[in-house]
Amino acid sequence: NYKVQAYDHNVKDYLPVHQDIGMHVDIADPDGKIIMSRTYAAEGRFTFTSHTAGEHVICLNSNSSAWFNAGQLRVHLDIRVGEHAVDYQQVQAKDKLTELQLRVRQLLDQVEQITKEQNYQRYREERFRQTSENTNQRVLWWSIAQTLILLVTGFWQMQHLKSFFEAKKLV
Repeated sequence: NYKVQAYDHNVKDYLPVHQDIGMHVDIADPDGKIIMSRTYAAEGRFTFTSHTAGEHVICLNSNSSAWFNAGQLRVHLDIRVGEHAVDYQQVQAKDKLTELQLRVRQLLDQVEQITKEQNYQRYREERFRQTSENTNQRVLWWSIAQTLILLVTGFWQMQHLKSFFEAKKLV
């Protein structure tokens, strides 16, 4: 759900906008592919279904072409995800469900959402484990490299000092 308001300098507050001003909405998935690109009115609702997990980008632009005196716009955005996005009163009226049938559908949607959240947490845990293992491997190789450099430097210093003392005939 969204609502656009324009700043009125006379009232010094944000007021509802004219009908000619609306919002152009672009939504991109984590891969950067555009899922949705549409123009809407100044107030309304848009929905989309994502098939990939991850961070989605929602870009809201004013469809007004006024370059001057466009003023400031305020956008109120209410994002609902999962079963919270479904209006069950509309579902009940549309499908002619009883209270019990509606409650069963709500519970099934909640179970499905919990399953999706568990799968997402498994995915995140797997990615975290891979990151941890890669970091651990890099730390191991870095410490081995440091140890080798320290040993080579120590051996070179001993050889250099030995040759120095032999040249000075102290040994």
